[in-house]
Amino acid sequence: MDTAHAGPDAHPQAGPEAGAEREGLTPRQARRVRIVLSALIMIAAAAVLALRLGSTHSMLTVGFYGMALILSGSALVLSKQGRTKVATAVLGLGVAVALAGEWAVASMR
Repeated sequence: MDTAHAGPDAHPQAGPEAGAEREGLTPRQARRVRIVLSALIMIAAAAVLALRLGSTHSMLTVGFYGMALILSGSALVLSKQGRTKVATAVLGLGVAVALAGEWAVASMR
């Protein structure tokens, strides 16, 4: 049988989800969510850094929140380039390290 002239029924759909609508966020929506989330975390990190510097003058605090700001900015750029999964990992890492570092510094006092 010549498959070049076969009708659309000659090749069945590949799997049960081929005709179903896609659920969840589209890639564009996911990028926008990550961009907004990165920006909000950057604003929050800057605000917390300003508050913490008002109460204590620690280079470790500046370092942790500075690192969180840098990683949030990196996540923002990665999201704009379409690397949303990597951006999520970088953003999560930045927040986790800043919180863990702040907790460690607070527990040493």
